[in-house]
Amino acid sequence: MPKRQLQGVVVSDKQDKTVVVSVERRFTHPVLKKTVRRTTKFHAHDATNEYSIGDTVWIEEHKPISKLKRWTVVQGEKKKKVL
Repeated sequence: MPKRQLQGVVVSDKQDKTVVVSVERRFTHPVLKKTVRRTTKFHAHDATNEYSIGDTVWIEEHKPISKLKRWTVVQGEKKKKVL
Protein backbone atom coordinates (compact mmCIF):
# COMPACT_ATOMS: atom_id res chain seq x y z
CA MET A 1 0.00 0.00 0.00
CA PRO A 2 1.42 3.43 -0.89
CA LYS A 3 2.30 5.90 1.83
CA ARG A 4 0.01 8.88 2.27
CA GLN A 5 1.39 12.31 1.45
CA LEU A 6 -0.11 15.53 2.76
CA GLN A 7 0.65 19.20 2.16
CA GLY A 8 0.64 21.69 5.00
CA VAL A 9 2.22 24.74 6.59
CA VAL A 10 4.83 24.65 9.36
CA VAL A 11 3.38 26.23 12.51
CA SER A 12 6.21 25.41 14.95
CA ASP A 13 9.92 24.62 14.65
CA LYS A 14 11.01 24.98 18.28
CA GLN A 15 11.88 21.31 18.77
CA ASP A 16 15.13 19.78 17.52
CA LYS A 17 14.69 17.88 14.23
CA THR A 18 10.90 18.21 14.48
CA VAL A 19 8.37 20.51 12.87
CA VAL A 20 4.65 20.77 13.58
CA VAL A 21 2.70 20.90 10.33
CA SER A 22 -0.90 22.12 10.08
CA VAL A 23 -2.86 20.34 7.34
CA GLU A 24 -6.19 21.75 6.19
CA ARG A 25 -8.94 19.66 4.65
CA ARG A 26 -12.22 20.84 3.12
CA PHE A 27 -15.45 18.92 2.85
CA THR A 28 -19.14 19.55 2.38
CA HIS A 29 -21.18 19.41 5.57
CA PRO A 30 -23.75 16.59 5.23
CA VAL A 31 -26.68 18.60 6.64
CA LEU A 32 -25.83 22.24 6.01
CA LYS A 33 -24.34 21.64 2.52
CA LYS A 34 -21.68 24.25 3.21
CA THR A 35 -17.95 23.83 2.65
CA VAL A 36 -16.24 23.36 6.02
CA ARG A 37 -12.52 23.73 6.77
CA ARG A 38 -10.84 21.54 9.40
CA THR A 39 -7.17 21.58 10.38
CA THR A 40 -5.06 18.84 11.92
CA LYS A 41 -1.55 19.18 13.35
CA PHE A 42 1.09 16.54 12.65
CA HIS A 43 4.56 16.24 14.20
CA ALA A 44 7.01 15.51 11.38
CA HIS A 45 10.70 14.58 11.35
CA ASP A 46 12.97 17.25 9.80
CA ALA A 47 16.46 15.75 10.06
CA THR A 48 18.34 18.87 8.92
CA ASN A 49 16.26 21.51 10.77
CA GLU A 50 15.79 23.08 7.33
CA TYR A 51 12.21 24.36 7.58
CA SER A 52 10.83 27.18 9.69
CA ILE A 53 7.45 28.73 10.49
CA GLY A 54 5.42 29.63 7.41
CA ASP A 55 7.11 27.22 5.00
CA THR A 56 4.90 24.95 2.88
CA VAL A 57 5.97 21.29 3.14
CA TRP A 58 4.95 17.83 1.95
CA ILE A 59 4.93 15.14 4.66
CA GLU A 60 4.83 11.37 4.23
CA GLU A 61 3.78 8.54 6.53
CA HIS A 62 6.64 6.78 8.31
CA LYS A 63 7.08 4.16 10.97
CA PRO A 64 6.96 5.60 14.53
CA ILE A 65 10.05 7.70 15.26
CA SER A 66 8.99 8.84 18.74
CA LYS A 67 5.86 9.14 20.86
CA LEU A 68 4.22 11.69 18.54
CA LYS A 69 6.22 11.55 15.28
CA ARG A 70 4.82 9.28 12.57
CA TRP A 71 5.54 11.55 9.58
CA THR A 72 8.67 12.79 7.79
CA VAL A 73 9.18 15.89 5.66
CA VAL A 74 9.70 14.89 2.03
CA GLN A 75 10.05 18.27 0.33
CA GLY A 76 9.07 21.87 0.83
CA GLU A 77 9.14 25.45 -0.30
CA LYS A 78 10.72 28.21 1.75
CA LYS A 79 8.59 31.22 2.56
CA LYS A 80 9.84 34.27 0.70
CA LYS A 81 11.20 36.95 2.97
CA VAL A 82 9.76 40.44 2.59
CA LEU A 83 12.08 43.35 3.26
